[in-house]
Order: sequence, then structure tokens, then C-alpha cells
Amino acid sequence: MVCSNSDGLFNELPEQRVPEMGGSGRPRLRRAERGQVELRTLSLDDLVPADHRVRLVWAFAEKLDLGPLYAAIKAVEGRPGHPAADPRVLMAVWLYATTEGVGSARALARLCTEHLAYQWLCGGVSMNHKTLSDFRVGHGALLERLLVDSFAALLKAGIASLDRVAQDGVRVRASAGAASFRRCSTLKECRDQAAKEVARLRAELEEDPAAASRRQAAARRRAAEDRLRRVDEALAAAEKLDAVRQGRERKAKAKKSTPSQAEAADAAKEEKKREPRASTTDPEAKVMKMADGGFRPAYNVQFAADTRSGAVAGVSVDNVGSDMGKMAPMNEALAAAYGRRPAEHLADGGFAKLDDIETLAQAGVTTYVPVPAPKDATRDRHAPQPDDPPEVAAWRQRMGTEAAKDIYKERAATAECVNAQARNRGLKCFLVRRLDKVKAATLWYALAHNMACEWRLAVI
Repeated sequence: MVCSNSDGLFNELPEQRVPEMGGSGRPRLRRAERGQVELRTLSLDDLVPADHRVRLVWAFAEKLDLGPLYAAIKAVEGRPGHPAADPRVLMAVWLYATTEGVGSARALARLCTEHLAYQWLCGGVSMNHKTLSDFRVGHGALLERLLVDSFAALLKAGIASLDRVAQDGVRVRASAGAASFRRCSTLKECRDQAAKEVARLRAELEEDPAAASRRQAAARRRAAEDRLRRVDEALAAAEKLDAVRQGRERKAKAKKSTPSQAEAADAAKEEKKREPRASTTDPEAKVMKMADGGFRPAYNVQFAADTRSGAVAGVSVDNVGSDMGKMAPMNEALAAAYGRRPAEHLADGGFAKLDDIETLAQAGVTTYVPVPAPKDATRDRHAPQPDDPPEVAAWRQRMGTEAAKDIYKERAATAECVNAQARNRGLKCFLVRRLDKVKAATLWYALAHNMACEWRLAVI
């Protein structure tokens, strides 16, 4: 049966018209004409304003010594090979992306084709997420040297100083879920299962290659081997932690009397609960207490900044949740990088390790760290204790003076500012895994921070 059009259901819709205004006719509009062909004689350089920030990023990148990156390029004149992307372009693209809070290589690759500022930086050089991702985490040693060079340039210009530095730590979420943490016993079971799956896939591929395409079978085998590798790494990390824990427990048991059978059984259950865990996603990530009071897999990032310029002088990253004991190693690293120690070292109460204070005082460094509150509320925290070394006693007395309190106020204005700006630029959760890659990603934030300090202090 044929339907009729008489009911108007299939008639063409009437053209949408702009209603006429009473007594004044139709409104005149500027309509979109997307099919219009235009001839524009413009270059990429003409499309970016002269005062755009991307030009400052390129000016900073042009000053960087990237000799090792150029020396590693195998495609040279007179020999075959596909030309490599200019490392200076890659450096500038990641620096600008860091200042804009872009941390994903895939998102950055998309911006390089869609965003005018990134197109200007690339200048026609094609980018893909694999090249960008590898470049970001593959040159940690070079990034550390560039950070030192950037701060040394500020020192040479008389803008920065090593007379007084402020250190602070920030815990950054790792790219691992809480469910990926498993105990040693569970990891051993996972390893056995992964090893069996790898053996099965290898046997299947060797016995009957036609059972599935070789590419699919090889992909499944690679995935199984990768899981086996990650489980092995997690198990090694968990066993290392377990060995440390068992050593402590043996020392504690040696001081106690022999337990009864019931006590031994209860101790075995407790030991099972306290069995260390490691992540199969990122074995080097550790569960830490975060700023909001929760516990999540994270890394501990340390920044040491100059109180005069606010520029970052040193960076360290580890997987220990406490800041205790990190002041002296940072001071040693700064001394090795710049040839002289900071005269004064500022840190918050979480860094108040007496051994560090004594060691730095013997090296000629004055520390400004709050004295922890004593358990006895009636005791003066700034009064020297009978067993205090002279350097520790002097530190207690110094922190009770008004002059020390005024100097310590510079810590928050410097270190907390560095942390806040890094957070604003996206240092909230790492998108990479493993300690070496995490540190490389952190160095980008420090280098971008120093670049912004040069802009603010009008060095460029």
C-alpha cells in the first residue's frame, strides 16, 4: 500500500525565516559563509602576535645547550635515513605545554595540529604522541643539567642567590590504583599464573600458527610477557620491603622472652596482615598520606628554591612518604651542582632531623627549621637538652629568637609558591610510571618555573 502525501507528513519543511520587525523590516545579519574561497598571503609568523607568550618560550629554548641531543641523531648529511624532528622544537613544545598545564602526549599531539601557538612552535614539523612521549621522559639527566644551567644563569645575572634556600616536599599521586597493590603471597600466585599463560601462548604459536593470525598471537604473548615482567618487579619490591620488616621484627623478638604457642599463632596472623604490598602497575610507587588526610599511591617531590628570586635550584623525587632526613641530601646536591653550599637552609617541621641539623651546621650551613613541640608541655622547646650536641643546642636557641622567626617566614613565600605554581600547571597526578620517568616529568615543571622567573625578572 502506498502512503499519500495529502496529510503533509512527508512534505518538505518550510524554510526557516527571520521574522520581520514591526515597521522596520528584517534585521541585517552577518551570516556564516563557510564555502567562500579566500586567498590570504599570511605566514604562521604573521598569525601569532608579537607579544604572545609562545615567542618567549622559543627565545628561552634557543638559549639552551642541546648538544647531546643533536649528537645522538643518526640521520646525518650524506647518509640515508629519515630526518629527525628538531630537538629544540620538541623542547619548546613541551615547555609551552607545561606552562599551559598540558601533560598528556596524545593531547599535545592533537594541539600541534589544531592550536595556532603550537603550530607556530612546530613550524611545519609533524608530531606524534610516541615521539613526544619518548622525548619527555627519555632525557632526565639532560633536563637536570638544563635546570642547573637555568639557575646558574640567574646567579650570573645577580638576580638569584644561594645565600638562602627554602625546601619543601609535595606528594603527587602516582599512576597506579590502590587495587593494584598485592601482598607477596598473592604476587607469587600472580607470577605463576602469568608464567603459565606465557608458556601456553608460546606453545600455541609454535604448534599451530594458523589458529589465529600471527600478529594477534604475538600481541597476546607480548601482553602476557609484560604482565609477567610487572609482577616480577612488584614481587621484588615487596620482598625487599618484607626483608627489612622481618629484620626489625627479629631484633624486637630477640629482646623479648620466648612466646607461647597461642601467642606465636597470633603473631603469625598479625605478620600476615603486616605483609608488605607492591603495585603491579607501578612497583616503585608507595602508599603515602596525602594533604587531605587520605592514603593513596604517590611519589614525594622535593623542590629547593632561592628565596630572593623564587627560582628552583634543585629537585629530588623518591617514594618515601616522610620528609625527615631529606634536608642534608638536598644541600649536598646543591653544593655539588653549583660548587658552593647555601649559607642558610629553610624547611618546615617535617624536616627536623637532628642528625641533618648537626651535619649541616658542621658544614657551615645555618638551618631554620621549627623545633617540634615536646611531649612535656611544661618544658621550653627552645631550651637545650642535656644530650644535645652543640650544633643542635644552638639550633634550638636560634629558633626561639625573633630574627629567626622573621627569616623563617620567607620559607612559605618561596617554597609554597613553587608548589602552588607546579600544581596549577598540572602537577597533581603523574601520567608516567617508574621513578626515573617521574623525576624527568618533575624536571619539566622546575625548568618551566625558572623560565617564568626569567620572564618575571625581565632577564630575556
